[in-house]
Amino acid sequence: MPAEETVFVVDDDADARDSLCALLESAEIRAEAYESARAFLDAYQPGRPGCLIADIRMPDMDGLALQEELNRRNSGLPVIVVTGHADVPLAVRAMKAGAVDLIEKPFDTDLLLATVRRALLQAHGAREQAAVADAAKAKIANLSARERQVLELLVAGQPNKIIAYELDISPRTVEIHRAHVMEKMEAKSLSDLVRAAIAAGISNAAK
Repeated sequence: MPAEETVFVVDDDADARDSLCALLESAEIRAEAYESARAFLDAYQPGRPGCLIADIRMPDMDGLALQEELNRRNSGLPVIVVTGHADVPLAVRAMKAGAVDLIEKPFDTDLLLATVRRALLQAHGAREQAAVADAAKAKIANLSARERQVLELLVAGQPNKIIAYELDISPRTVEIHRAHVMEKMEAKSLSDLVRAAIAAGISNAAK
């Protein structure tokens, strides 16, 4: 686990915060504690890698509201919700909002640590996907307008003859544009090209 990854613990109960941080640090997992959701939101820098453990029952902004606020901000930070008062509606709301898990207090330490490690792996995967998407978008930005049209039609599954018809150009011209797209996108095969385009969101534009 990379050293820079941090588990952010948000709980208004000081004893709970301290014991949870001690548990995490005993497992060589970096932890930072916050007494409220607002304190965490004020301090958190978007993009910091890690995950969040939030208690549900907190004044002002509870753990589920914090989770939903992070979703609105597209933080990508995996959330583990902890509660001493778990019930079905809370569990459903947390999981629908994307929580990694909902754990009841008093929690099983092995279960909690396993869940934290799973959340950190999830965060790591999300960062890798974001890096791939950013690289693909940068390459697409170097395409000409016509090359991008050819790319979108390729991703839509159209053969060269249909692309030529759609763009009112010759099949030979399509082949030339296609070769340029492959070169600029650094794609060794059509499947490489399609994966990169999908990662960059081109599939949403393709018809």
